[in-house]
Amino acid sequence: MRPIRLLLADDHALVLQAVRFALESYPEIEIVAEAKSGSEVLPRVAEAHPDVVLLDIRMPGLDGLQLLDRLGEQYPETKVVILSGVDAPEVAAEALRRGARAFLGKGIDPAEVAPVLRQVSEGAVLTESFGCAEANGVRAADEYGLTTREREILERVATGRSNKQIAGEFWLSEQTIKYHLTNVYRKLGVSSRTEAARFAYDHGLAGNSWSGADRNQHETPGIG
Repeated sequence: MRPIRLLLADDHALVLQAVRFALESYPEIEIVAEAKSGSEVLPRVAEAHPDVVLLDIRMPGLDGLQLLDRLGEQYPETKVVILSGVDAPEVAAEALRRGARAFLGKGIDPAEVAPVLRQVSEGAVLTESFGCAEANGVRAADEYGLTTREREILERVATGRSNKQIAGEFWLSEQTIKYHLTNVYRKLGVSSRTEAARFAYDHGLAGNSWSGADRNQHETPGIG
């Protein structure tokens, strides 16, 4: 069985690098071309004949929605998966309406990308939005009564940042961070940093990143 021929289209070099890194261990996926602007996509498709295009929705030249229309008209056999930093459900819905086979947020776990591409190449249309961490995190935070600041601090605790690092990021004192964490622990029914991080990962409050950080590396008990 021949590998899935994939074209990557994104104007952010770091995103392209991260996707390449995430997919390099999957021999069934072959990256045959890259495009760094919307205007490059159609010529690259004509040259490389990809099975799937992984397409950023915001690119210079032509944006992802415009390209979905043109790809559907000119290359109807080429399947398109949108990769977007926009966590707006209406954008995902519009992309799917225009022919995208799946919608991935840039917060998606890298390990989830290959299975999505595989399903799409086999003809599936995935209506769930994957990796839209901000939107998912906000909904989960609302469920547990966390404020925006408490959610943001919890996300950083889950990635292993110390109170000092978090305080510096938000221009707050460490004492203020401890105060927020005390409220977080109370609302989640946990008693330590370790339990809070685990709860965050288990209940969609940790967010996602392309770093692929292992949560078990960052479990440090205590608020301080």
